Amino acid sequence: MTRLNYDAARDAFAEWGVDADAAIKQLADIPISMHCWQGDDVVGFEQSEGGSAGGIQITGNYPGRARTAAELRADLEFAYGKIPGKHRLNLHASYLDTDETPARDELDYHHFASWVDWAKDNGLGLDFNPTFFGHPKVDENLTLSHPDKDIRNFWIRHGQCCRAIAAKFGEELGSPCVNNIWVPDGYKDTPIDRLAARERLESAIDEMIAQPYDAAHMLDAVEAKLFGIGVEACTVGSHEFYMGYAIRKGTLLCLDMGHFHPTENVADKLSSVSQSVKEILLHVSRPMRWDSDHVILLNDDILAMAQELVFGNLLPRTHIGLDFFDATIARTSSWVIGTRNMQKALLRALLMPQAELKSIEEKLDFTQRFLMTEELKDLPYGVIWDEFCARNNVPTGKALIADLNSYQASVAPRG
Repeated sequence: MTRLNYDAARDAFAEWGVDADAAIKQLADIPISMHCWQGDDVVGFEQSEGGSAGGIQITGNYPGRARTAAELRADLEFAYGKIPGKHRLNLHASYLDTDETPARDELDYHHFASWVDWAKDNGLGLDFNPTFFGHPKVDENLTLSHPDKDIRNFWIRHGQCCRAIAAKFGEELGSPCVNNIWVPDGYKDTPIDRLAARERLESAIDEMIAQPYDAAHMLDAVEAKLFGIGVEACTVGSHEFYMGYAIRKGTLLCLDMGHFHPTENVADKLSSVSQSVKEILLHVSRPMRWDSDHVILLNDDILAMAQELVFGNLLPRTHIGLDFFDATIARTSSWVIGTRNMQKALLRALLMPQAELKSIEEKLDFTQRFLMTEELKDLPYGVIWDEFCARNNVPTGKALIADLNSYQASVAPRG
């Protein structure tokens, strides 16, 4: 895209009172936490315990899955090289990098130290997640709410280990590590005593997060879910459960776009929960039915989410993470396109005449609001995006597609 085209596009936005250069500058400062588990189909690198199960399902067997931490990091480096800006990596506890075979309640920082060294070398922040699935002690889809105290204690210890690891991540990297707690707990058929299960879950989380850590190093988040396979009748950690918990206990609340009814507008929840919690964690995905976690498209749901973040001034209080895994297409391409679509949505929101639109709405001039929002759709957003990519030395269009295809061909022999 030529400079002349950008200048013309910048002038087009200026006619609406929008500073395109300022929008580009602001977008460059918004980190996206890209999830490691897209790269290997949520298998992880544990040597003593099997692959994922208990609430996680992957569809497809596209060639090129990362089989080791080294392969995963190589894939990630390629992907980050095609994504403008500086970002973060969201790491699960099952992605330890060690020849040792620790149990999950014995995990230690040194099992992940190579990830920190790599993050430093690549200028990335790290976020973390305890892995409450894919383990023999996920008994009937129950962990922290299990009636057996020994099983609960095992998972409490796992969570405690992960919080200590996350705090060390944050200390080493000089950036708070968001430690997100999600458990698959629930019942396939209608339970008799939902309250008892939720009381056990709350007590277990209380014990797990009792140790205080510096918020400059680690932030706790809790994540709800509507239902999953095997827990269709009742999810113990429901949205209401965790929203109340986050408000009362001061944790972050994680809103995963796939964890609600398909017809719910998750973007609409942002302004509501922001009035009751200090900070929000987002897991951005594309639910086609329930929690199907398809790769992000630049669709209405994502555009609405970005607009809520920008117009509600929620970006300083929101940690944007991704959560999709699709093994029917190239995994690196999924990362790159999904992350860039989140950025494109944010850029579109930043390129809207926010003050004027708010003023019109306050005057209840819905005709003018309608006219403006429709006409704004015709502005040359793509030219501004191309300029942003050019300033960050990353390709667009056919050049990007060629790079993605070339890399996929190089990793396809992995099988």
